[in-house]
Amino acid sequence: MTTAPPLAALPAGRILKTLRAQRQGPVLTIELNTPEQGNAVTDAMLDDLLAVLDDQNPAVRVLVLRAAGEDFCLGGDRSEFAEHLADDPTASGIRLSGTKARRVCDALTANPAVTIARVQGRAIGAGLALALACDLRAGADDATFRLPELALGLPTAWGGLLPRLISEVGAARVRELILTGRVFGAAEAASLSVLQKTVPAHELDTAVDAWAKPIVRRPSAGLRVTKTLLNSLTASARLADASALDAELMAAVVAEQHRARGRA
Repeated sequence: MTTAPPLAALPAGRILKTLRAQRQGPVLTIELNTPEQGNAVTDAMLDDLLAVLDDQNPAVRVLVLRAAGEDFCLGGDRSEFAEHLADDPTASGIRLSGTKARRVCDALTANPAVTIARVQGRAIGAGLALALACDLRAGADDATFRLPELALGLPTAWGGLLPRLISEVGAARVRELILTGRVFGAAEAASLSVLQKTVPAHELDTAVDAWAKPIVRRPSAGLRVTKTLLNSLTASARLADASALDAELMAAVVAEQHRARGRA
């Protein structure tokens, strides 16, 4: 059910430049497909993700987010930051990109279908945010994770990652992961609820299918209402969620760094 899908144009008439997408009955599979770049998140990838998610067929009950190549996602493409700053030193392009990132992650979390992240290799920064936006997360037992933003001089402000991470993991552990920027493996990720299942890499598809098969048999109305209820209860624990400011925070920090380098 979740084997690597062939390239498809979804929605109709749009060619996806960075993704592969295919719907098989009630299951939609989206594959990040720039392995030569470690599936780094670019504006083009965000645009493709929004195109697929905005055009999602209402018959879809399970959405699987996976990635081609050795790594799930090596984070945001920082080379685009330089391009945005070259176009506009006030970082308006970074604000726009950050807004798209928030829309993508919100579309995964609020999706009427159950979303499943299939994680292999490295999931760094924005890659971890994409996985964490999904309802269920299965990872290879040799997968690794990292939040390197602070080491790069950036805030942990992408796609609403921080409040989701605190909600799932807990503030004390998140504080340590962000401040140290250390790598942590699949076993620790499972203990922190970043992953709900770990298996050998060759068993990932089987693990995802084991979740998907019973879910697609659930009555659609009950499934939709249950997910809405779970999201509502989770959101109630995040009353101080300020992640709507993520794009502004990232843009402000990057623009200030750019100005400081210019003064040096």
